Amino acid sequence: MSEPAVVARLTGDITAGLKTGDLEDFYRDLHRHPELSFQEHRTAAKLAARLRAAGYEVTEGVARTGVVGVLANGDGPVVWLRGDMDALPVREATGLPYASTADGVMHACGHDLHITWLAAAAEALAVARETWSGTLVVVGQPAEEAEGGAAAMVADGVHERFPRPDALFGQHVAPGLAGFYPHTPGPTLAASDDVDVVVHGVGGHGSRPESTVDPVVTAAYIVTRLQTVVAREVAAGESAVLTVGRFHAGTQSNIIPAEARLAVNVRTQDTRVRERVLTAIRRIVEGECAAAGCPVPPEVTVLPGYPNTVNDPALDREIAAVHRELLGAHTVFDFGPAMGSEDFSLLAPEGVPYDYWYVTSTPAAVWDAAPGQELAEKLTHVPGNHSPLFAPDLSVLLPGARTLVSAALSRLSR
Repeated sequence: MSEPAVVARLTGDITAGLKTGDLEDFYRDLHRHPELSFQEHRTAAKLAARLRAAGYEVTEGVARTGVVGVLANGDGPVVWLRGDMDALPVREATGLPYASTADGVMHACGHDLHITWLAAAAEALAVARETWSGTLVVVGQPAEEAEGGAAAMVADGVHERFPRPDALFGQHVAPGLAGFYPHTPGPTLAASDDVDVVVHGVGGHGSRPESTVDPVVTAAYIVTRLQTVVAREVAAGESAVLTVGRFHAGTQSNIIPAEARLAVNVRTQDTRVRERVLTAIRRIVEGECAAAGCPVPPEVTVLPGYPNTVNDPALDREIAAVHRELLGAHTVFDFGPAMGSEDFSLLAPEGVPYDYWYVTSTPAAVWDAAPGQELAEKLTHVPGNHSPLFAPDLSVLLPGARTLVSAALSRLSR
């Protein structure tokens, strides 16, 4: 562990050799060629090639498309840096000259930035290996968005096959005027669970509804009633978000289908609230189906998703102090827990501290043009993650690499 001022000064020296043009070219290439979860073959190959060129021992195909690079550099702690690689099924609408060339697929969450930062940090630390001692492990993770890539890497033995971390670091691009680095000690991201619901009715002709049990109507009542869970069953001082993201039923307007399917997403920051919400969902689904006279009980399947992300408070304060020295005291602040979710924490073996922070990226012109004066109000009027208009300012390329370098050096520097 080193003094923040020392780490910041060393980071500045190490990253001075990074070429902005090279970072921009790499980022634009990744942005043009997005790949969905567990399909990140091209992205993984690009990352692996840069790591090999920098001197890392590289393993590809971890959890199908994951990449792990190891740079052993003498005695000392083991630090893991993680970046996720997958894109989203979103049709890009930014109009950028380097917009996605994949139909209906876009880096709408900024994972192209994450991999650019990761590669740049890995290269800078490799060039300056005389300044630090220990082992650096660089993890290119697949399938953060939808398929549980971190869990898949753990199942594929990432904790046994590679040096066990003493600390794990990661970061995420976020909306907000470019040039800030929010840190939150303790709970920073919510847990996420998916609930699949199947409502069984009795199908028939649209002209004879009396001979059917219409699952569409029943499912519609369920959707409406579910909105009361957060409004009426979660205390005002607690946090929960419940979203019905998919409603599928039927094939044609004059056919009453035999079943309807719902996909529900739940975000919570407390295990007791989580259980209360999941219990309420099941109760409402079963109650509405009973009231409608459904011939078969509904199917309610909880698919546990991502756990809460809880930063180690001491480690977060340490890295935040380094980032203040490196990037300016005014650029680092505590935004508080968010309702977004991540599988990043699953890469930390039990008892290993981790820290996860943010890099804001909204271009100044877009931010200034957004209505409102307060931060929260402006955030609702600028394109955020998962938006087809999400277009980070390229000014964050170098600072995002420096934040990762400085975090690693906080534990590795001599």
